[in-house]
Amino acid sequence: MTDKQLALVKTAVFLTALIPFALLLLRGWQSALGANPIETITDTTGIWTLRFLVITLAITPLRKLTGWTILVRFRRMLGLFTFFYASLHFLTYIWLDQYFDWPFIVEDIAEHPYVVVGFTTFLILLSLAATSPRFMVRRMGKNWKKLHRLIYPAAFLASFHFMWLVKSDIREPLLYLAVFSVLILLRLPSVQNRTLQITSWMRSA
Repeated sequence: MTDKQLALVKTAVFLTALIPFALLLLRGWQSALGANPIETITDTTGIWTLRFLVITLAITPLRKLTGWTILVRFRRMLGLFTFFYASLHFLTYIWLDQYFDWPFIVEDIAEHPYVVVGFTTFLILLSLAATSPRFMVRRMGKNWKKLHRLIYPAAFLASFHFMWLVKSDIREPLLYLAVFSVLILLRLPSVQNRTLQITSWMRSA
C-alpha cells in the first residue's frame, strides 16, 4: 500500500469512527433523544467507548493471525477514539448530569462503586491518550509499553462499570467481558502459538 492509499484509508477510518458522534448530534438536533436525553447520551457514548476498546485490543491478535501488518498503523487512531468517546461519556456526567457540582461529584465518586470504577477507567485512558504521541513514545522508552499495558485492566474495569449500571440484565456487559478475556488470552505466548498453528493448518488444508 502506497503512502497516498494509506492516507486515504486512514481518512476513511477516521470519518467512519466519527459516525456515532455525528448520529448522536443529529438525534439531538432533531430532538430525538427520547424521554431522558442525558441517559441516551450517557449510554451511547459508554457503549461506543467499549466498542472502540474491543476494536483497539483486537488489532494485535488480528495482525498476528492474518499477517496484515498494516493494521498496526491504525491502532493509535482507534485508541484515541476510545478516549474520545470516554471523554464524551465523562463530560456528560460532570456537565449535563451534575452541572459541575464538584462537591457532589466528589461525594458521588467516593460513595458509589460504579462511579469509582468508571472514573478510574477514564483516568487510565487519559494517561494512555496523553502518552500516545510519538515524542512521548521516544521519551518514555520501555516505560511506555509498561504504561500502555494498562489498557487491559481498563477494559475489564469498563465492563464492570457497565455491569453495575445495568444492574438487572447483565448479558451485554458479560459479553464485553468475555470478548476482552478472549482478546487478552490471545496475547499469551502459549495460546498465540497454538492459534497460529491452527491458522496455518487451515490455510494449507
